[in-house]
Amino acid sequence: MFATLMLTALIAAAPQQLGWPGPLEDDQLPANTKLSAARSHLENSHGAGGHLGRQSQGAVLGIDTIENFSSYFYRPGVVPTQFGDFPQYSWTYTMVGRAPFGRDASEHTTHIDAPIVPVVVHLLNADGTQRFLNGIPMILDPSNVLPAVQRSPIFQDFSYASSERPTQFTDALHRASFFRMSDDDWHTLLQPSIKQARHVGFLRGTYRFAADSAGNVIFVLVSTGVFVAELFPPTPDDTTTLMGATEHAGDIRTRDIATFLFNNVYLQDDLNDPTTCCILGFHSYDIEPGGEENGFREKHYVMDYASWTTPGLFGPAFQDITALSHELAETFADPFVNNATPIWVGPNGLCQNNLETGDVIEGLPNATFSITMNGFTYHPQNEALLQWFAGVTPSNAVKKAYSFPDITVLPTPSVSLLSDCATAVPAAKTTKK
Repeated sequence: MFATLMLTALIAAAPQQLGWPGPLEDDQLPANTKLSAARSHLENSHGAGGHLGRQSQGAVLGIDTIENFSSYFYRPGVVPTQFGDFPQYSWTYTMVGRAPFGRDASEHTTHIDAPIVPVVVHLLNADGTQRFLNGIPMILDPSNVLPAVQRSPIFQDFSYASSERPTQFTDALHRASFFRMSDDDWHTLLQPSIKQARHVGFLRGTYRFAADSAGNVIFVLVSTGVFVAELFPPTPDDTTTLMGATEHAGDIRTRDIATFLFNNVYLQDDLNDPTTCCILGFHSYDIEPGGEENGFREKHYVMDYASWTTPGLFGPAFQDITALSHELAETFADPFVNNATPIWVGPNGLCQNNLETGDVIEGLPNATFSITMNGFTYHPQNEALLQWFAGVTPSNAVKKAYSFPDITVLPTPSVSLLSDCATAVPAAKTTKK
């Protein structure tokens, strides 16, 4: 199961390629192709009536995975099924870290290892050999952006309204939702480390690309199905896929949150249908069997795929760490991609029934929040807070907010729909896969 950051792409054939000498390859896109983050916009109306629980039964039983806690909120809603919509009032959720209340509250700070696996993408010919364009090998390597990622607010401290001391972006979001339920020492912090770079190749026919006038690849669109098959191991003993290799090498463990970092590598469900583009990242987990060594607990390797984005490809907002911030924030809020909520419609037109905090805001003009630090201006994404999904009115989050760090993005909570998405917003398209 995946939860994705998916933006609409406008891929149109240009009468001529600006700056490119000669005709385009049959799978080459114009260098001036713009990948648009535009969405339809809907006004949120007021929807109240929710209450957050203040109890936790601790971590999910029976799985070997990252530190986590479970709790619930109360709000009238429905569960859509093939047999119709059924009423539901209490909605349980699991999040990363220790509980901010209850028996784990005194444990305070949780430290979670966060290995970063840089992935070098080779665009290959149909016979599996390295492909060249204008004499230049077609390779997308994230090594040149790794230092900027390490110095970003994802892994470095910055000042936020939700914390008395500077902290990391995901911790600040976590604290924003539980601001009035936790103490000043409650934090959930990532400990990054760079792991061995991995290489993956995609055969011609499974991708499309754009290049500059010299022949350097600007970005690539890879078939989603092909990409997923190269990422997740088909069997427990696999060492050929990206996750299989890193798991067996010990580079990622069940108690980690692993990031597979790419550079301008995006996914498209159907390479012939521009409306299925683009996926900039997703979060999920690899599930493997347990054994005597871990008490026969099912292994969950929590991970995210995210692409560094060059400025300009998705307009002025979505760039650099936008995708990474989106996926890690959603990992904290929904690590096992199974936190159901009442059906909601976001201001971007998306209609879903899950606790995907970034999906609510992606594609909006004010979707990102600029942070300048270490000589660079980063663009992490604003996120919806738990109170938005739960319909808590007034919000008991930091500054009575429903979004963070920019509290103005979502001025009111979601509306709990008593109908399905098709009835509520016929044009809405889900990013849930």
